[in-house]
Amino acid sequence: MQYVALIWEKWDSEEDVKPGEFARYTAFTREASEAGVLRGGSALHPVSATSTVRLRDDEVLMTDGPFVESKEQLSGYYVLECDDLDEAISWAARIPGARHGAIEVRPLLVGP
Repeated sequence: MQYVALIWEKWDSEEDVKPGEFARYTAFTREASEAGVLRGGSALHPVSATSTVRLRDDEVLMTDGPFVESKEQLSGYYVLECDDLDEAISWAARIPGARHGAIEVRPLLVGP
């Protein structure tokens, strides 16, 4: 089953990146790839590059910035192929952002 590991952390600019963080992400990505569980993933631009789109009464409403006001923002994700939720959680705990943010793990719905 595939799971998405959503990385939530405070990351508004390059100054918010913890020392050595990119190296830790590179190591995790390599480890998950070599283990055969990595199916995809990407970092996201800072929240300042976000646009939120809504459709209300057939009118498109666009807002600069994220929809939710919070201290942590979605900063990236991994798609992991795991046997079960326990394995997905085990891999999510290894993602560097878990040290200072949160990793949200959700099974992916695979459509027809």
